[in-house]
Order: sequence, then structure tokens, then C-alpha cells
Amino acid sequence: MITLNRKLKKEHTEPTNGIKVDTNKRISVRDKLLVKEVQEMEENLPGTCSVQFEDPNVLSEFTLIVAPDEGIWQGGKFKFSVFVTEDYNMAPPKVKCLTRLWHPNINVDGDICLSLLRQTSIDEHGWAPTRRLKDVVWGLNSLFTDLLNFEDPLNIEAAEMYSKNKIEFQAKVQDYISGAKGKR
Repeated sequence: MITLNRKLKKEHTEPTNGIKVDTNKRISVRDKLLVKEVQEMEENLPGTCSVQFEDPNVLSEFTLIVAPDEGIWQGGKFKFSVFVTEDYNMAPPKVKCLTRLWHPNINVDGDICLSLLRQTSIDEHGWAPTRRLKDVVWGLNSLFTDLLNFEDPLNIEAAEMYSKNKIEFQAKVQDYISGAKGKR
């Protein structure tokens, strides 16, 4: 799967007009980290998650799919785009929810309220250089179980509906799941 690893080890030259030219580019720190971290992430995926790489040579962009097997969002399949910027691991990856859903911590634009995705965080659970991609995956997965936060919502309307009428909230969640109201 990880073809970039071979790319890092491979040293080759290709002839250009009879002159040998080194075609290796300088590999960024991010890409070196990603070779190890993507493998580690894939080995430690929760059973409710899967990852897809559009291009197996580009480890900095992938789609995470979370399919909760319990709780309010059980039966749903939620896609997240993950983009690892060049300043990784000093900055968190950029993550966007691609699936429309009714959730207090994910708004209608796909923005996500998760401390670990913030450069700085009041609760001291924000991004740190010691964090890894597997932490991001587990954090996003946990938004559908134990990290669900109705007290500090991004989608205020969803949180208010939950506090006023849990049955109506669950019905709306199921409407999104069963109706598959489209992708962003």
C-alpha cells in the first residue's frame, strides 16, 4: 500500500539527452512522517472506520469513513476529508465532514468542533507535535460516542433540539441517515 516508502528508498537517474540527471526530489519532513504514521494508522483503525486514498502515492490526502455500530448515529456512514499540510506535525491536519448529518459538533458546512483539530485549545487537549494521525481518526470516531458534546456545540440548533426533545433529535438524525440527504 505505502508506495511512498519505496519512493524514499529509491535512488535512480534517468537519461535526458544523454546526460544523467538525478530525478529524486527532496522529501519533506511531513512526507517522511506520513510513511510511518499512515501505516500505524491503518494497523490501529477502529472497527467502525476505514480510509481511502485516491492516489496511493499521496499520503497527505485521504478520506476517512466512520460507520458507527452503536448509539444515535448507528447505521450511518460519514465521510471526512483529511488533508495533512506541509507544516505537519507542528499543525493539525485540516478535516472536513463531507456527509450531511445532524450533529451538535459538526455544522452544515462540514466544520468540526474537536479540540484535537485546533492549533490551540482552552481545554489543553488541542494539537501537539506528539499527536499522530491515528489520534485524529480515533477522535473523529469518538464524536459519535464518548466525545459527543452538547454543552459546547458548533451546531447550536442540534444541541438545543437534543436538550428539548431527544426523540425529535433522534428522528432528525435518522432522517439524515436514511434519506442520505446528499454529499457536500
